[in-house]
Amino acid sequence: MAEPAVRSSYPETTGQGPGTVRWRTVDIVVTAVLGVAFGAVFWAWNLVAEVASTPLDFFPPIKGLLNGVFLMPGVVAGLLVRKPGAAVFASTLAAAVSLLLGSPYGGIIVVYGLVQGLGGELGFLLTRYRSFGWTTALVAGVTAGLSTAILDITLYYAEVSAGLNIAYAAFTVLSSVLLAGVLGLLLVRALARTGALGSFAAGRARV
Repeated sequence: MAEPAVRSSYPETTGQGPGTVRWRTVDIVVTAVLGVAFGAVFWAWNLVAEVASTPLDFFPPIKGLLNGVFLMPGVVAGLLVRKPGAAVFASTLAAAVSLLLGSPYGGIIVVYGLVQGLGGELGFLLTRYRSFGWTTALVAGVTAGLSTAILDITLYYAEVSAGLNIAYAAFTVLSSVLLAGVLGLLLVRALARTGALGSFAAGRARV
């Protein structure tokens, strides 16, 4: 007997069961679509951030608040697809697409995409890919934010004072938590309510 496409009582904490780690074609396609879509978002956000960063020159670390958008694909893909590697796949692809569209940062952006994806992946790994509610979304937001802050500081701000670097990391993590974690989970839940995620555990979880 076929199971219904949507089961509102499906628990959020059982996203991965035995045998569900294997990637399906739909997992690959949807993760790729997320990566491409966020790649276009990155391109547009680069234009916005270039303008928005100037008024923040009075306290450079606060520019970390602009970083959260770049952490979204990894966290959103992890929350939606719920498979190991989804965060890395979506984040790296998004960065590559933004490069193809004309990212002002050059090839290093792909490295950022990979590192940011690994950062988000760590958040899901900490819950062994079994929990995909608020706690995991926020943890993934924190770990993703830390990944990009550490990379930024290592590559560009090594000579900056420790206090400013800590402030920059704090603002980046805050931005990541709010945009990648909170907004990311709300986005996945909104998609679930439309019925578009019927093929995923995220679409069968309580929303």
